[in-house]
Amino acid sequence: MYNGTNSIPMWGLAMAAALTPLITIHTTFAVSILEGHVSWCIPYWDSCTSISRTGRYGTSYFIFKGTMLPAAILGILFWFLNGRWLLQLGATTRGRLWIPWLGFVACVSLAAYTLALGHEGDGFNLIRRIGVVLYFSLTYIAQLLISSALKGHPRWHVSGKRLLWLCELALSVGILSVILDAVVPGVHDQIDDAFEWVLALLINLHAIWIAVLWKQSRFRARVWAE
Repeated sequence: MYNGTNSIPMWGLAMAAALTPLITIHTTFAVSILEGHVSWCIPYWDSCTSISRTGRYGTSYFIFKGTMLPAAILGILFWFLNGRWLLQLGATTRGRLWIPWLGFVACVSLAAYTLALGHEGDGFNLIRRIGVVLYFSLTYIAQLLISSALKGHPRWHVSGKRLLWLCELALSVGILSVILDAVVPGVHDQIDDAFEWVLALLINLHAIWIAVLWKQSRFRARVWAE
């Protein structure tokens, strides 16, 4: 990464990687409502539909696949560049080396989940389950590592601390979901979809925050050799 004249700012790529999944699921949700595949509701607390269902039928099927697959590619680039960004900042923690690989596997899992969505069969169901679990869990770990690295940096300490708070909130939502599933499974089944929407929102908010930090730090990449 360089700050020379033949380099470009990277925060736009990070913002695209953060916003594309978020915009996609809300777009497919709206289209699915218009086409009658799901009922109108506020999924974050009504728990009326899963994210998967919004991209499974009609026009939403093509929108979901047509945007989530590029989102997975953007995500791979985003996590690779995060490792370089931390190096440029001087945040050379051990976790920095894991971030690109965790992000890579998470985004490949997202792509596999997207390709399997809308197809019937035990094999496709298994791919979807594994894909969504790996995407959420590995993305969370990568975000936790980058937040911790920033927290230990003299200049970005406050931002890292706040990002860790966001990670803790996401973890709390996940733990609450597990507890409800163990204690009152009937209730958990009724609100499970809402947990999924909230976790997706928190993960994407974290990515948006990172994009803003890229802009503030003037993170740039060289695009051609001298």
